[in-house]
Amino acid sequence: MARLDREDQANWRVSGFVTHLRAANRSPETIRAYQGDLATFLGWASDQGLADPEALTRKELRDYVGFLARRGDERTSTARRVATLRAYFLWLVHEGVLADSPATGLRSPKPAKKLPELVVREQLDELLDADWGAGPLAVRDRAICEVLYGAGVRVSELCGLDLDDLDEGAGLIRVLGKGRKERVVPLHETAFVALARWRGESRVEFLGEASPTSALFFNQRGKRLTPRDVRRILDTRIGRGHIHPHALRHTYATHLLEGGADLRVVQELLGHESLTTTQIYTHVSKSRLQNVHRQTHPRG
Repeated sequence: MARLDREDQANWRVSGFVTHLRAANRSPETIRAYQGDLATFLGWASDQGLADPEALTRKELRDYVGFLARRGDERTSTARRVATLRAYFLWLVHEGVLADSPATGLRSPKPAKKLPELVVREQLDELLDADWGAGPLAVRDRAICEVLYGAGVRVSELCGLDLDDLDEGAGLIRVLGKGRKERVVPLHETAFVALARWRGESRVEFLGEASPTSALFFNQRGKRLTPRDVRRILDTRIGRGHIHPHALRHTYATHLLEGGADLRVVQELLGHESLTTTQIYTHVSKSRLQNVHRQTHPRG
């Protein structure tokens, strides 16, 4: 697939679109995803001899979706790439580059429904109850795991926490979520005990001259913790298997619903825009009940 030079990127107004995304307060991860999706599309367009947005019609975009399917892209990836194109061409219309968006009505394959991955009890015990020792790394990692499972935050939200986001007296933490929307979620006492130990005993061990002093968590280089750091921590602390940080968020939500929490309360705690997004966890709970029934009932 062809790579675009600076002139080609200028023809497609790539830098302007990225500037628009930053002005809209999109997260760095979201912007990188948009850039990657757009680069894939523009490489394909270059191979087809399409030099600028004005050369495109809906037919070319349908051909592109077909190309993604033929090369074996996952449905979820294709759906995301189509969503990127919709946003990109709408921006071009807004900027007056195009009169209409060729991506209007462009369909993407519906992703197969997949239940969220949950953390099994043995893994939760390893993360929350196992003895990791008393070193600074162990103290930090324990606090991180307690917050991930105890508040159900996204890993990017955990990494963005500052010291003044904690309100131990009220048992709450302030979280900056997607679209820079702020929410306040409760956190249990055990997690605050782990956080107090981290702040009082071990956090100073990670501070360096370039460390952001407001940050709650640091990596071993004294920088603000990153999602990659968190994934590495979980893999280190689990003896068997692998846990993605988001699986702790899924488990948090499922356990709340199984304990009787109202679906709209869980939606607010997770920071979901739509209740439909939260409803996946009701299917998870039903699936778990069915598994228990099959394994334990004489006629299961």
